[in-house]
Amino acid sequence: MAIKMIHHVNVQISDRERTRAWYEKVLGAEFLDRGPALNRRQLQLRLGSGEIHFTVTPRPTTVSSSHFAIEVDDWESTLAHLAALGIPHVRTSAASTGSDIGGIDPQQGRREDSSEHYAYIEDPDGNLIELVNHPLGLQDSQGRKVEVAHDPKGLRWVQIPGFVEAEKARGL
Repeated sequence: MAIKMIHHVNVQISDRERTRAWYEKVLGAEFLDRGPALNRRQLQLRLGSGEIHFTVTPRPTTVSSSHFAIEVDDWESTLAHLAALGIPHVRTSAASTGSDIGGIDPQQGRREDSSEHYAYIEDPDGNLIELVNHPLGLQDSQGRKVEVAHDPKGLRWVQIPGFVEAEKARGL
């Protein structure tokens, strides 16, 4: 067995419309219209090539060290975008392992092993999001630089033709 990718994470929220607007405005998320039944049950958005699914609950549970991280393509433009929107960001969080990691700038950090930039932001319900940028790029096991070779906005999960019929025939 080999894991291909993380398909999605699920995050608890209290207000679907507010969350959708925030993720679209702040992170450039794309709404995934999955039809009336699924759209009522969950809000689903695409961030890059991954998905984030949101479940509405009256009082979302957030754990101080729980977070998900997203890779951004341009660190300086990301910080400028956050500043223009008035979105605060910090270097340390409850997810941090020490107050001296990543430098001394209270708003952003840089890892000494990879030169990776990072900062934490919170969505309207207090869910922690780590923003990451690897200025040195991505390498494969032979040290060759790897570029993301697909258009994330063009990705779609699709049903295999005949799948439903085949499952019905199997009694599933």
